[in-house]
Amino acid sequence: DVSPVVAGLIGATVLVVSVSVTVFVWTCCHQQAEKKHKTPPYKFIHMLKGISIYPETLSNKKKINRIRRDKNGTPKETGRGNLLVDAAESGLIGSDKAPDGPNAVPHVNQLPIKVDYGDELSPDQSLTPGGSKTSSPSSPGDDVMLGELTFSVDYNFPKKALVVTIQEAHGLPVMDEHTQSSDPYIKMTILPDKRHRVKTRVLRKTLDPVFDETFTFYGIPYSQLQDLVLHFLVLSFDRFSRDDVIGEVMVPLAGVDPSTGKVQLTREILKRNIQKCISRGELQVSLSYQPVAQRMTVVVLKARHLPKMDITGLSDPYVKVNVYYGRKRIAKKKTHVKKCTLNPVFNESFIYDIPVDLLPDISIEFLVIDFDRTTKNEVVGRLILGAHSITAGGVEHWREVCENPRKPVAKWHSLSEY
Repeated sequence: DVSPVVAGLIGATVLVVSVSVTVFVWTCCHQQAEKKHKTPPYKFIHMLKGISIYPETLSNKKKINRIRRDKNGTPKETGRGNLLVDAAESGLIGSDKAPDGPNAVPHVNQLPIKVDYGDELSPDQSLTPGGSKTSSPSSPGDDVMLGELTFSVDYNFPKKALVVTIQEAHGLPVMDEHTQSSDPYIKMTILPDKRHRVKTRVLRKTLDPVFDETFTFYGIPYSQLQDLVLHFLVLSFDRFSRDDVIGEVMVPLAGVDPSTGKVQLTREILKRNIQKCISRGELQVSLSYQPVAQRMTVVVLKARHLPKMDITGLSDPYVKVNVYYGRKRIAKKKTHVKKCTLNPVFNESFIYDIPVDLLPDISIEFLVIDFDRTTKNEVVGRLILGAHSITAGGVEHWREVCENPRKPVAKWHSLSEY
């Protein structure tokens, strides 16, 4: 006996409630799926003498290094067994290096640039792609032996895990003139996707380091091993400037068969080939110098052909602009983040007060960085213009800017690997 109007209202109410519940459930499921996709599609365990270490790559927070202390509360050295995964960044290693040594950051007296001088060059902040100091006669060269690296490769079939053990290195060159030694550590990357990036601890004052560190990478099918390449980058830690790059080792797994057991390899450390790394896309920037106002205008225009950094096949890039006087960073600024694009358009300008007489010692570094909310932001590539530019295009661009005052000079540049 219900009237058609009442029946219609009841039916509409039921329909609205049903649709609302369905949309709510779908939204919750979609958010859960997004959270799962945002986590890295792999995981690894770092073993140091039988102790599991989970590096900072798996979380947004850096690991806190712990040093064993005796009953009196004083730090106690434990030799090679210390869990120093991120000692280069935390500063626990290398704290006894004198600031007045040959590797110290040069002190600038009465620098007339109107910027904040509070930020100093840290190990993570770069200035030259090679990473080694041009003034050091001990830097690796074509006629200098760079030593050998010994490591082993194994595969765990039940867990579908690739196991790489970095054992030791021998005959490394001297990178620190003050101590006539080096502070070596190794960064390892699995190419070509570069998602598996790990590093060893730093060993102080040695040219024959023994690491004995095992990295286990899960979720790698055995059928894909033939397409992977292990890249070892050997560096020497420097607390007061950029770490020195000693050399690199490239090992294609196509020639390694770990199916029958652990395969131990020894490879010669070669000088790093900068040219092979220039495949990180391109960046267009414009520079203009006003000699009367003594100001440098830097415009970040756009980028193109950036590599895919996210699991969606896209990136969220932004550009960080660092200005250096010699080796000291004196200013830093960054653009806005451009979401989900490999060809971002920025069109953002920055103005710096730079006297004319300081131009020969000024370098401008552009870091293209992929923004990530859940993990650490990753550097896509970089460009250096000015005193420390090593590419012909960068040198030519800076020369045109200095020779043509008040004229904006815009050019495309290939990005090199960070």
